[in-house]
This record gives sequence, structure tokens and C-alpha cells, in this order.
Amino acid sequence: MDINEIMNRAKAAQAQALASLHETEEKAEALASASSPEPAAPPEEAAAREAEQMAANAQRQVEILGQVFDGQTMAQMAANQEQLQRMMEQRVAEAASASTEAVMNQLFGEDMGVLAAALETLAMDNNCEGEGLDEEEETDNALYALLDETMARLEALPEPAPAEYGRDPALWGRFGILLSGIVSTLNDHSLDGLDVEEHIPVLEQQVLSVVRRSWGIDGRGGLLETLRYLSQGGYTERYRFYCEAETPEELMTGDEDDREGVVRAWAFAQHYKERYSPAFMAGWDVGRAAMLARWGSYLGWITPEEAQGILWDLAQRAAQDLGGWREFAQSYLFGGLMWKLLCNSPAAGYLGYLADAATTLLVGKADGSGGQWRDFAWPARRRLGFTL
Repeated sequence: MDINEIMNRAKAAQAQALASLHETEEKAEALASASSPEPAAPPEEAAAREAEQMAANAQRQVEILGQVFDGQTMAQMAANQEQLQRMMEQRVAEAASASTEAVMNQLFGEDMGVLAAALETLAMDNNCEGEGLDEEEETDNALYALLDETMARLEALPEPAPAEYGRDPALWGRFGILLSGIVSTLNDHSLDGLDVEEHIPVLEQQVLSVVRRSWGIDGRGGLLETLRYLSQGGYTERYRFYCEAETPEELMTGDEDDREGVVRAWAFAQHYKERYSPAFMAGWDVGRAAMLARWGSYLGWITPEEAQGILWDLAQRAAQDLGGWREFAQSYLFGGLMWKLLCNSPAAGYLGYLADAATTLLVGKADGSGGQWRDFAWPARRRLGFTL
């Protein structure tokens, strides 16, 4: 095989291919020139022609509309369009210049502290989120003194004398709804009926978000499980265990992150066990359970009839273990402080928010709002042997 001959043949084939390619390109250019006698317009001219065409189309649409509507109607439509455009531009400018704080105030109102307290109130007792203490740490003895002082102030507030409910389902139903009063007041919920808010999407989404985020409940199963826990054990049993434990080590679960909170909650139980029995925790458990029952009904996770049945049971427990709205409020603060200590979280401000809500319910505000507990008496204790 002659390598030189092969190379020469390859070069000849390459030259022939190049010549054929040049010939093909020349033919293509000639064909393109024949089919496009006018040179392509510059981009500016093409854009101008397109704008003219759009203007002509718009004018044609106006002419068509003019054949349908009279001149006055057309003028009004044009004015409306201009006004709508100005409104859109204004909203865009406002949204662009609004700060995060302004947006939050628009969504939730100016008192963000009350909102924060409300969300804290809703949180599940084992969902502390590791808040930690403030830089100026609150001593437990100072918190005990604050709790005693706040409970004494509540005790001094007026309250209607207990009333006989008998077998009246309307009275017991109203009482069950009012057991959710503290959380409802903090969240500005309605206390007029079972529904906490109007059924509009934005409010339903807000309630759903709070229940999911703060309680970890995402549907019927989780709701019923939590209600069962609060009604059958809850902090009433937890406080009992902490009172009976000789040392906090008996209560440890093995999680070192929870150790400090367990020690503080155990010390709390030891401090108060001679003054308050486990039954005194009923208000803390019942109040939150009543709120969850109303939320569950509002979100459609349980039927209104199921919610009413749950509220009935909660009402019987509250009437049996507690003697009035003031004691119910004191119980709620008592349980709330133990929860805060167990979470190793700041508690002084939280107790203040709860006390303010209870005061609003017992006394009312200057503007006439509130006072739902003031206007509805606690059920009288049933005589021995009396059954519903």
C-alpha cells in the first residue's frame, strides 16, 4: 500500500468537496436575493411599524365599541380605566415603600405583644421551642411572688353569684363556650357562639396556621388525641407527678436539654403543693381544651354536635373542680406559669397578658367591650345526689 498515493487522493477529494461547497453557497445567495428584492428594515423601523399596526388595531376596536355604546358611555369607560390605572399605580407604590413592620401591623394590628402572648398561650405543653431566659433572668422566687400578687388582684375583682343551670342545655352550652374566654380574648375571637370567626378564607387560614404551628395539629386525629390528653390527664396529672416526686431526677426523661426546665417545674410544684391540689390545674387544661374544640369545629375537623358534646363534658369538669370565674382565671395563670417554667422560658410578661384578658372578661373595658364572664354567672355547685 502506497501511503503517498493515498494522501494525494485524499487531498484531491478535499479540494473537490470545497469547490462544491462554494458553488452551493453562491447558488443559495442568488436564490435569497431573488426572493427578497427589498433589504430588511432596521429594528427601529420594524418596531415603529408594529406600533402603528397596534394603534390601528386599537382604533378599530374603539370604532367597533363606538358602534355598540354611545359617546357618554365610551367617555365613562375611558374615565374608569384611567381611575383604575391610577389606583393600581398607587397600590404598587405603597407596597414598594411599606416596611416590614407596617405590613405586620396591617395584618395583625399594632399590639404585636398581645399577638405574641396569644400564640404562646396556644402552644402545646411539650412544644417549648427552646426559648431560653431573658438576659435579665427572672428568678423563680420573683415569679412566685408575681403569681401570688396577680392572683390576689383577680380575687379582688367582682363576680356574679353562682346560678343554678339545672338541665338547661343552652346555659351549659354558653358556659362551655365562655371557658375558652382567655384565649379567645387574646386572639380577639368571638364569644357569641360556637364559631370563633366568620367563615371567610383569610380568617380560616389564620386559625389553621395557628393550630398547626403552635399545637402541631393537622387534622381530626391529632385534634381528638390532644383533646383526650387535656381532658383525661394534661397538666392536672403532670402537676400531681411533680408534687409526689421526691427529687427532680425521678421526672427526667433522658433529654439533657429539658433538665433545667424539669428542675424548675418540680421546684414550683414543691413550693405550691400544700396550697393547691392537682384539681386546681383544671382551669389550665379545660380552658385550652375548650378553645381547641371550638377551633376544630370552625375548621370542620369535628362536627358542631361533636364540639358541643366535648364542651359539655369540659363544663361538667370545670363546675366540679372550680368555684367561679376568678378561680378559673387563677387556675389558668397557675398552669401557665408551670408550663413556662417547664419550657425554661420568660414568664413575667406572659402572666401579665393572661391577667389582662381575665380582667377584661370579669370587668369589661371602658369602650363597653368584654365583660362576658361578668354577665354570665358560674354554675352553682350541685347538691349531693343531684344528677343531670
